[in-house]
Amino acid sequence: MSGGPGDALAQPPLAIAGAALQPKSLNLPDFCAARAVLAVVLIVTLTAVVLTVARQGSAINFWLELARNSLFLLWIGMGSATVLCLLRRRLLELPIPMASSLALASVLAVIALISAAVLWLGSSALLGARATNLLLPEAPGRFFAANLGIGAIVAALALRYFYVSGEWRRNVELRARARVHALQARIRPHFLFNSMNTIAALTRSNPGLAEEAVQDLADLFRANLNEKRTSITLKEELEVARIYQRIEQLRLGERLHVIWDVADLPMRAMVPGLLMQPLLENAIYHGIEPRPAGGIVTISGALEGGIIGLTVRNPLPGEGDSVHAGNRIALANIRERMELLYPGRSSVEASRIGDEYIVRLRFPCVEDRTRISSL
Repeated sequence: MSGGPGDALAQPPLAIAGAALQPKSLNLPDFCAARAVLAVVLIVTLTAVVLTVARQGSAINFWLELARNSLFLLWIGMGSATVLCLLRRRLLELPIPMASSLALASVLAVIALISAAVLWLGSSALLGARATNLLLPEAPGRFFAANLGIGAIVAALALRYFYVSGEWRRNVELRARARVHALQARIRPHFLFNSMNTIAALTRSNPGLAEEAVQDLADLFRANLNEKRTSITLKEELEVARIYQRIEQLRLGERLHVIWDVADLPMRAMVPGLLMQPLLENAIYHGIEPRPAGGIVTISGALEGGIIGLTVRNPLPGEGDSVHAGNRIALANIRERMELLYPGRSSVEASRIGDEYIVRLRFPCVEDRTRISSL
């Protein structure tokens, strides 16, 4: 059954954003990205509300205090994000202790600079007496020291959070890579034996077709065992699945029919390598091969609202048909790789509906290899 058992022919080693796992470095968000900037604005706004409510002022003073806190924290938040954006490449190159110290010092420098600017504006006559009274804190020295103290605590906690979350993600990736290598080491022997037997028979009856089959088998194994495959175009991924279909077609003949309804899919979209071939393999191995009359595997897809949907359908074995046991490794591995590449934006669903087994994939449409890690 498609996705049910999952002894996939092989899977590519996992690498996020098209590269192998890098040495440990400080895991900071990309503060140059619009999503990170929006998160900073939201956090600053919520912090300003909390600080203002804690003051418990009157209704008029509440709104004035909220405006002042929001403006001050917004400058600090955006200034810190700008500095970390500019330093991000340098921070990734440094050891974690040095990178953390540099990031913390940079944030404190921004806080000190903005606090000094507020004190200077509050003590000057440039903005008028009323604006000066609003800006100038009652105790400038305490104001300056409190800002640095609070900023140091918040920045240190944030850096610690980024480090812990980065280590957690790294451990997940390492486990996924280990699982993928285990899958590569257990290429299903019967597929290779059946393919070689089919080719051996064709060498006597149809040498030309046997030569094509050997080339297809070589291409399929090259695609499965290539350790540099991470994300490829959807067009390339579907071609790998079609290669597998041609090899199985030689063995199963008229028992196997595959319907491809993928004309509306964006062929330039980037997808994890070997996404469809394991599902097609399982559909044939667990849905078609046990049935004496064979059956039809349907692969369909569509693009809706920037989300690619792919569906693989295969018939279930009938009563009395032999059933191949499986362990759902391929389906679990696909689900894990999808979640790592598209955190919170992908889904892999498998279910039995009537006399069919159906696997549905949903993930964002990304046509730029360099953007796949920013989702």
